[in-house]
Amino acid sequence: MQFLLAFIVAAPLLGAAAALLPAPPGLKGKSPEQAVLRHGVTVTGVILAAAIALTLGFDHDAPSRFQATTDISWIPALDVRIHLGVDGISLPLLLMTALLFFLCALYSYFKLPAGPSPKAFVALLLVLESGTLATFAVLDLLLFFLAFEMVLIPMYFLIARWGGAQRQAAAWKFILYTLLGSVVMLLGLLLIGLKSGTFDMVALATDNGRELTRTTQLLAVLAIGTGLAVKTPMWPLHSWLPDAHTAAPTVGSVLLAGVLLKMGTYGFVRILLPVTPDGMTTFAPYLGAFAAVGIVYGSLACLALARKGNKGDLKRLIAYSSVGHMGFVLLGIASMTPTGVNGALFANIAHGLITGLLFFLVGALKDRYGTADLDTLAGATGAALYGRAPRMGAFLAFAAVASLGLPGLAGFWGEMLALFGAFDPAEGLSRPAFLTFMAIGAFGTLLTAAYLLIVVRRVCMGDPKEGPELAVADIQRYEFAAWTPLVALTVLAGLWPAVLLGLTDPAVQKLLAGGNS
Repeated sequence: MQFLLAFIVAAPLLGAAAALLPAPPGLKGKSPEQAVLRHGVTVTGVILAAAIALTLGFDHDAPSRFQATTDISWIPALDVRIHLGVDGISLPLLLMTALLFFLCALYSYFKLPAGPSPKAFVALLLVLESGTLATFAVLDLLLFFLAFEMVLIPMYFLIARWGGAQRQAAAWKFILYTLLGSVVMLLGLLLIGLKSGTFDMVALATDNGRELTRTTQLLAVLAIGTGLAVKTPMWPLHSWLPDAHTAAPTVGSVLLAGVLLKMGTYGFVRILLPVTPDGMTTFAPYLGAFAAVGIVYGSLACLALARKGNKGDLKRLIAYSSVGHMGFVLLGIASMTPTGVNGALFANIAHGLITGLLFFLVGALKDRYGTADLDTLAGATGAALYGRAPRMGAFLAFAAVASLGLPGLAGFWGEMLALFGAFDPAEGLSRPAFLTFMAIGAFGTLLTAAYLLIVVRRVCMGDPKEGPELAVADIQRYEFAAWTPLVALTVLAGLWPAVLLGLTDPAVQKLLAGGNS
């Protein structure tokens, strides 16, 4: 188990280095480009297999305990250690990350985005995977920061070199926003480490902020929370996200929504809730207010883009929907209750699966039609996807109803539990304020249903004899292989939520109790 976790974190880096080397003669296949793409599928597949093995070997009777741990001194002068481990909070995120990277590598093998060398593409993808997996596995504050920053450069180049229109501006906006947020976050992490005498996240969580003064906690929450809020993204620090999603290649959008946004909310749960409880109690109402505004703002922006005549880009619409969905995650965290935090963690996984599927589908539509503009796709009567490509229409309708939170699918449980958490927030928080946030969030679910149903009507329905194209290829085999696991897991998590909640709940209870539960 210890070796497996270290292998999962380090192997993508070795795979990235190997991707830049010439392929052995016997493994080139039809061309060196095919060989390196096959290498990407192989490495991500091995990482996924290792993550599944780690999950199977995980002691499910003790999910609140860190398992598969490695603890080696790295910088003795600062007491920085290479400390790895997973519990019920991080294991689902680790497994989902490994799955999404494998599916993206598989999709890219058959549909590589236009751009420079495939070698560079695969190497950047694997470096990105290593950084995201390390973020969910490390248990040292400075290592967390390094892993958190490690993803920025590969994602910048994926957008800037393999993206679509306006990709340079979108990539610069992405890197500048996230770097500025990270600088502030580093100051907060250093403040905690220097004031408490340790950067060890387990020791800090167990201490539960007792070594930190109230002023220190307030400054730490403000600094670290700002950096995490940019990555989440929280309204009003979200403006980099729509541009980045619109310009990114399909797999870049899938990974940005499915994995990178989760790093911000994970930091709130893993660092701020247990280490700075007094500071979080002070700032929780503000976090809840920003979350509630984000839910409604994201939905209204999507409604505006979905309206006929507004030239709304489907990728941009789904990007704005992420602002709303991550608002539910932040609202659950702001409640500081086991119910709300469990809902936030569940919504994290549900959003990764469902929105990842939506970006895959919109990318496929853009490849077929040459545009993601909703007015162009819909024409006068609608794109009539049900008639032209019925299987793709069915997948899109499924992803839409899953995203709007239909009971029985994964999107429902996270939103419901987050609202329940806001209904009865933690002691010391204003219940009237959180009841208001809950009511706003509930109204946001209606707006979410409205814009997603409008999208389904305009894209899936209509007269097949009208519109921009009469012949549209239905789902190809590689697309079916890449998308079906996301559909299956969305149904599984919706019908059997205990799969996730059984892992997260004991760990959350212990986390909020300061290691005493």
